[in-house]
Amino acid sequence: MNWLADTQYLLSQDFVIQALIACALLGLLSGVMTTLIVLRRMSFAVHGTSELALMGASAALLFGLNVGIGAVVGAVVAAIVLALLGTKQQDSAVGVVMSFGLGLSVLFIHLYPGNSKSALSLLTGQIVGLRSDSLLLLAIVTLIVVISVAVCWRPLLFASVDPLMAKVSGVPVRGYSIFFAVLVGLSAAQSVQIVGALLVMALLITPGAAAVEVTRSPVAALGLSVLFAELAAVGGLILSLAPGVPVSVFVTSISFVIYLLCRLVGAKKARRATPDTSIQAAPGQTGCHH
Repeated sequence: MNWLADTQYLLSQDFVIQALIACALLGLLSGVMTTLIVLRRMSFAVHGTSELALMGASAALLFGLNVGIGAVVGAVVAAIVLALLGTKQQDSAVGVVMSFGLGLSVLFIHLYPGNSKSALSLLTGQIVGLRSDSLLLLAIVTLIVVISVAVCWRPLLFASVDPLMAKVSGVPVRGYSIFFAVLVGLSAAQSVQIVGALLVMALLITPGAAAVEVTRSPVAALGLSVLFAELAAVGGLILSLAPGVPVSVFVTSISFVIYLLCRLVGAKKARRATPDTSIQAAPGQTGCHH
């Protein structure tokens, strides 16, 4: 009862309402992106991009600039670099870029003379303390990403599912790869502010991975991804209010539970779809006939 009463009280506060709006926007942003990210097998690239977003955010924190804008700049630069490096040896390229970004992030956080909690929030997220200008930036980025995906959905999907056929059909696959990488960078930068650089994949990977387990329709997967991301982001915030723990703890937990449930549902559907090919021989017909 105390937990419920505390949660109800906190939900009436302006700063919590602002945090709820931010989580809803992040859920929409992540849900729209995650299906294409999973189809393009960019999970590791997302992780590398988030580390460069951390580098940009920590540099902005050190020099007294807007942390959100710093994260966006770092993530977009990383996304473009990774896209230009191409798909060959992609894992190696991501590892190199990610380690470089992490090294600079450690340096900037070490040099930061202010409150250590501000630096720590870049790793674990700090949605409740989100500033109004950061919320505005999140809203703008969400609008840009949603409109971009809606307008370019068909060629992006084609290039994601079958890039060779898309290239033969005249789709500028490389151009769309760079374009999508920029969208990934923008999304990762906003996720860093809320769930932290260490847990970006909980919203940019897990909802899409869960959705493709239960449906083969890209449009249905997109809808489910948005639903799962919203449940994780908004639900995680609400559950974290009374205990006072970082929201990322509950976001990752809810995402993981949703993924496990979808895996179970997907496995059950696969068993039903598999025909029984076993043939029981009638008595006296087990031998070979000549």
